[in-house]
Amino acid sequence: MAYALITGASKGIGRSIAEQLAQQKHDLLLVARSADLLANLADSLATAHGVKVHGYVADLSESTAADDLAAWVHSNDFPISILVNNAGYGMWGLFGKLALEDQQNMLDLNLNSLVRLTHLLLPRLRVQPRAYILNVSSTTAYQAVPGMSVYAASKAFVLAFSRGLAYELRGTTISVTCVSPGATESNFMERAKMQALEKTASKVMMRSDDVARIALKAMFKGQVEVIPGAMNSVSVLLIRLLPKALIERIAWNIYRID
Repeated sequence: MAYALITGASKGIGRSIAEQLAQQKHDLLLVARSADLLANLADSLATAHGVKVHGYVADLSESTAADDLAAWVHSNDFPISILVNNAGYGMWGLFGKLALEDQQNMLDLNLNSLVRLTHLLLPRLRVQPRAYILNVSSTTAYQAVPGMSVYAASKAFVLAFSRGLAYELRGTTISVTCVSPGATESNFMERAKMQALEKTASKVMMRSDDVARIALKAMFKGQVEVIPGAMNSVSVLLIRLLPKALIERIAWNIYRID
């Protein structure tokens, strides 16, 4: 059986996707930065569900990491029918005050590694009778977000890239799905240093298992775009209808840095 390759697999949505695919008897290639978390997850999924699970430790923000990962896949001749580009993180703060190097690192992970890995693995997906690409974006992709300007822009790229690629691959055996979750149980807010907003976010936060289930259902149906959660769907609808200046003012009132 062909494998599902999942980046950012050790926590949050990535972990939930890995668990649910394992329950469906998909063999897995799991990619994450933490060797310990990755080893524990691989062992538990293989034992619980009787599937093959291989782990690959990498920081995909590093310049050669995507190439090295693809080389590992090719050298082991792993057949791949599902590629889940989930690795990514955000930063909260004013663009001019956040370190440029840190913001570039975020872009390298959120954009460059996703594009590079997809391009490098596309030939392996093409040889499968049915193959899927699932890219994880965010509801911030639908608007400018002062206070998270670079992160929101990176997720807008993921959404636009996914829709464009999906159109290019129409009529082939490969479908592309982009899932854009809102606030989700994960370590996102901790890594983005947004602890001050956790109380507000907790009121609308979705479980990562629920987001993963919705994303995988959409992926297997060949749906191009999905926004998990009724509240998130309504908020995106309002974003499309209301003036951009008003939406940006609302976003600033939520994400403002005092």
